[in-house]
Amino acid sequence: MHNNKLANPGPLGLMGFGMTTILLNLHNAGFFPLTSVVLSMGIFFGGLAQILAGLLEYKKGNTFGLTAFTAYGCFWLSLVGMLLLPSLGLAAPTDAVFLGVWLALWGIFTLFMFFGTLQANRALQFVFASLTLLFALLATGNISGSERILTLAGFEGIICGASAIYLAVAEVINEQLARKALPIGEVTRA
Repeated sequence: MHNNKLANPGPLGLMGFGMTTILLNLHNAGFFPLTSVVLSMGIFFGGLAQILAGLLEYKKGNTFGLTAFTAYGCFWLSLVGMLLLPSLGLAAPTDAVFLGVWLALWGIFTLFMFFGTLQANRALQFVFASLTLLFALLATGNISGSERILTLAGFEGIICGASAIYLAVAEVINEQLARKALPIGEVTRA
């Protein structure tokens, strides 16, 4: 018997996003310096794994998943690029204000993506709402030069990343057990 059911790439993308977001925001909150742990995770799990998940969402016909995972995978790769290119002598470093503008653009994109979650489960809504807030805090903190706001963003980013990990785990566990063992707040449609 041949199974034509396609696997759900969402948990891979959510886990790549969630784990990488937590690592970077542990740095932003002041717990750890920015090291190769964050940069490597940004390239391989936050970047490449999310792009792969996005391409697999394409195969499933999921425009939202394709757009979200591919875009945020590119976010991680471009963030690592901004950090590495100056050290390689290939580009000038980005100042905090311009970084804040870049983060604000990602915040606007994320807000629009949040609107796309309004018919999805509550867990996904929370991931995108908290990510929108994270980008707003990071943009504001960088543009204003406020270390306090950037530290607050770090703590908020840990919560955001953890919410994505929860949703990834819930999707895998619920599928494996063939029941709703972990709640994700399904939206009922009229």
